[in-house]
Amino acid sequence: MTSYKDLGLVNSKEIFAKAVDGKYAVPAYNFNNMEQLQAILQACVETKSPVILQVSSGARKYANATLLRNMAKGATEYVKELGYEIPVVLHLDHGDTFELCKDCIDNGFSSVMIDGSHHSYDENVALTKKVCDYAHAHGVTVEGELGVLAGVEDDVVAEKSTYTRPEEVEDFVKKTGVDSLAISIGTSHGANKFTPAQCTRNADGVLIPPPLRFDILEEIEKRIPGFPIVLHGSSSVPQEHVDMINKFGGALKDSVGIPEEQLRKAAQSAVCKINIDSDGRLAMTASIRKTFAENPGEFDPRKYLGPARDVLKALYMEKNKNVLGSAGKA
Repeated sequence: MTSYKDLGLVNSKEIFAKAVDGKYAVPAYNFNNMEQLQAILQACVETKSPVILQVSSGARKYANATLLRNMAKGATEYVKELGYEIPVVLHLDHGDTFELCKDCIDNGFSSVMIDGSHHSYDENVALTKKVCDYAHAHGVTVEGELGVLAGVEDDVVAEKSTYTRPEEVEDFVKKTGVDSLAISIGTSHGANKFTPAQCTRNADGVLIPPPLRFDILEEIEKRIPGFPIVLHGSSSVPQEHVDMINKFGGALKDSVGIPEEQLRKAAQSAVCKINIDSDGRLAMTASIRKTFAENPGEFDPRKYLGPARDVLKALYMEKNKNVLGSAGKA
């Protein structure tokens, strides 16, 4: 068994407490390869932001658990090398079984999410409590979920959203012992978060999604004041990256994300962790497509993954400074 402490990682307890008090959100960026990891760490060190490195079940299988464990150790050493020792969390995103969460804990993860939202309420409570009991015995923090987000992203698939019921949150937190709670207030997974029928168009013809349900968030805050809240599916789907992908041979239609001003508003509440994955995928894909279109003879991965890494780093620095408010909070 490998403890996260041996890898130089921290759990989420202290950074969440600071984020709730400071009215900002800690970035939770998903990664699947070395370039994404480099971009995340460089962006967060240069903006002096704490960071949660998120790994889905599918990404863990893709990377290999042993390689991933050593990448996490390398990440904390790299942060020191970059010159500012920010807190780094390694988090399992959307774990769906006790066995998966246990294996991640045993292999150095400092935080896990157990997503029992596809079960009945009582089954969700029982599963989440089981994970919490094991995780807490090893100093690992646990994120649970109430409500269901629509959309597709990696191994997570749901046809429709189910908003979190505020009247359930107190009971859930009390019975499970969970450290943070992911809620559903209108965000969704993937780059196509809403259908055109769900949106309105502005004067320029740009699709505008329905606003987040801040009324639900406010009611949850009243019921569990100061408790760390998490938003999944919170990419903003920058139109410039969608346009670039389509310009250079892509076929992304009706890609709509969560407006950044709504995320900033959420980050100033009890929302202390905001998950962003699709934006990073779009930024890297746009850059790679552009490189291939302009240099069709290029075949050195460093020549197209390097520029994509730089674009991703710039995107995440902007998120930390102007959306999440985490810059300077390490």
